[in-house]
Amino acid sequence: MNLSEVNWELDAAGNWPLPVKLGTIFIVCAIAVGLWIKLDTLDQLDALELVEKKEIELKGTFELKQKKAINLDAYKDQLKEIEETFGTMLRQLPDKTEVANLLVDVSQTGLASGLEFELFKPQEELKQDFYAELPINIRVIGAYDEFGTFVSGLASLPRIVTIHNVNIKPQKDGADLMKMEAMVKTYRYLDESEKAVAASEQKKRRAKR
Repeated sequence: MNLSEVNWELDAAGNWPLPVKLGTIFIVCAIAVGLWIKLDTLDQLDALELVEKKEIELKGTFELKQKKAINLDAYKDQLKEIEETFGTMLRQLPDKTEVANLLVDVSQTGLASGLEFELFKPQEELKQDFYAELPINIRVIGAYDEFGTFVSGLASLPRIVTIHNVNIKPQKDGADLMKMEAMVKTYRYLDESEKAVAASEQKKRRAKR
């Protein structure tokens, strides 16, 4: 077949050799398919990819919620345990009428441990959400083991008492004696009116920042 002898005008396409006809039909079909894929199928493939990603996200969300649902009873039991623990801790916080007795307990614990108080100075209360902390600056003189007895005694009190900023150094005029400076903190529970005031004060402090 001599291609130079073929009349390539479209009007004469019916007289083209069979191989040329088949090649032309293939090319036209390929162009048509390519255009169809570009204009329609690619957009559908992009949409399909988005749907598949969404499906994976939904499956992940479903599995997470399913795990939570399975463990719901365990979460309820854990919440109940937390509430009971929180209630126990609240009962360890005195109210306003008990603070004076608590301060006496702290000082008596130090004296019972064999310590001599040089300073016992309560500071201004610091109100938090539902409780107030009362810092007390103390300075005591005694032996090292007496300090340990004092700290253990504070930990065994029925109310919550913590000790901070401990500084121990030798006493100049006593070979076996040492001086301990520290801050002891006791805590008390705020009544409803005090909690409202404390919440209002905290909002004001946050607004100033």
